[in-house]
Amino acid sequence: MNERIKDASASRSWFEKLGQALLTEPKDREQLLEMLRDSQQRNLFDADALAMIEGVFQVSEMQVRDIMVPRSQMVVVELENLSKQLLPVIIESAHSRFPVIGDNRDEILGILLAKDLLAMLVRDSETTFDMREILRPAVFVPESKRLNVLLREFRASRNHMAIVVDEYGGVAGLVTIEDVIEQIVGEIVDEHDFDEEDEYIKRHSDRQFTIKALTPIEDFNDYFGTRHSDEAFDTIGGLVMSAFGHLPCRGESVAVGGHRFKVLNADSRRIRLLEMYIEDGSSDLVEVAGES
Repeated sequence: MNERIKDASASRSWFEKLGQALLTEPKDREQLLEMLRDSQQRNLFDADALAMIEGVFQVSEMQVRDIMVPRSQMVVVELENLSKQLLPVIIESAHSRFPVIGDNRDEILGILLAKDLLAMLVRDSETTFDMREILRPAVFVPESKRLNVLLREFRASRNHMAIVVDEYGGVAGLVTIEDVIEQIVGEIVDEHDFDEEDEYIKRHSDRQFTIKALTPIEDFNDYFGTRHSDEAFDTIGGLVMSAFGHLPCRGESVAVGGHRFKVLNADSRRIRLLEMYIEDGSSDLVEVAGES
């Protein structure tokens, strides 16, 4: 009799545990994320791992149009450019891949890799230079393509750049594999980033600077002798985003007074890095340059 009671008690205990497990099983994506966040709070894994997991979920919901570099901000080269015309573009932009166009930006003839160009310049003279010899085929994707699908295609084809087209077949922009990966792992260190963790402003010349978006407005004012108010915004990134009136994409620029800010790095949530030019003259007007 006592053994039967023990067996019944053990069975109830097992069913209770099973029921609790079923009750705590996430029923949708949001519940799953809440469980993961709770696990991170209990130090089962670190905050960086949680951010990447959330990034994976985000990528599966985002489309190419959400992260692409707009058509008007694409750095392109023309097929008929001579090598001496190409080098300043490559050096100034510091990119490694460039769409090559014909008569206009809707005529994409291929992709030029900087390393291919440099090898050709070493081998050939200006008189024999022909860019057609080193063009790589361009990959075209629709604006609506999901980022997780695009990432899979990038990996399979070993391409690092795709041209984004709209529903009418016109060029809407471009997207790179780095743009997609940054949605998962966060900002990837590139040629614009600072080596010094505590440095907010990097001077390139008397007129050109690279500035972290998290730079406190007070520090910005001290450095440049400006008088931006820090009552509404704590950082220069907040001030610049207010001037745009929206969350800008990489490549968009805005003029605030005598300073022009260009977004070097941004994701779907915040601006990360800015390039600033000191323009001639000064004005209190705000002028935004973006997609045409």
